[in-house]
Amino acid sequence: MDIQSAINQGAQILKNKFFLNPYLDSEILMSKVINKDKKYLLLNAQNKIEEKKLSLFKKFIDERSKGKPVSYLTNKKLFWKSEFFVTEDTLIPRPDTELIVENILNLTKNKNKISILDIGIGSGCILLSILSERKDFYGTGIDISQNCLKVANMNAINLKVHSRLKLYKSNVDKFTLGKYDLIVSNPPYIKKHILKYLDKGVVKFEPKIALDGGLDGLSEIRKVIKKSSELIKKNGKFILEIGFDQKNKVTKLLNKEGFYIKSALKDLANNDRCIICTKI
Repeated sequence: MDIQSAINQGAQILKNKFFLNPYLDSEILMSKVINKDKKYLLLNAQNKIEEKKLSLFKKFIDERSKGKPVSYLTNKKLFWKSEFFVTEDTLIPRPDTELIVENILNLTKNKNKISILDIGIGSGCILLSILSERKDFYGTGIDISQNCLKVANMNAINLKVHSRLKLYKSNVDKFTLGKYDLIVSNPPYIKKHILKYLDKGVVKFEPKIALDGGLDGLSEIRKVIKKSSELIKKNGKFILEIGFDQKNKVTKLLNKEGFYIKSALKDLANNDRCIICTKI
């Protein structure tokens, strides 16, 4: 079978399962299997694909048809200006989270030698994107998952920022190291009973530990806010990603711990997405 026929066949299978971008998904998976870019696929559409690779492609299409995200099949996801290595141990970076990077870069454009703590670093997409833009900033990342830390370290090496990064396996409430100019966190904030209603690709494949915010969605947020109030320098900035309906409750928690709310940012769907505040 040639490359084009295989792509078409894969796309049809995905289309029958009502995927949004069946042809694009099929193309990306073919690129992964034969280790070539989209331009190669276009120019060599009639080339025969060897049986072993065709078999792997069919396996990928089958897994995709069951809802497995393309990023987990290819182990990569574009975020900000870089390609990040991801595994099923890490959340897949979301375009909405780029808001956080953009705003941190705006907040720190006249600063230098800033120390940043990322609570729940995951793949490292937030902190490493900032370090790659700001050559004299230093980062510390914590996560309770050793596998996440391995992924973040690999991404730090790929982005050539690993010399300015320290990683620690730690629960947020047990971490006591250092004082930081800026703290950022995208904690689990989805209510436990809502998890089962999420998109199939999320609920079946993404790590529950990075999604489950407890009964009210705020159990991890509370810990992150409390610990951040201890680890942040006076006048330090704290940027926290939240659920679309959590702004008022989270604002109260922040005020109680001595944070002044500067602004709440909306995401691409015009929902409240993150809060920027200052320790007073």
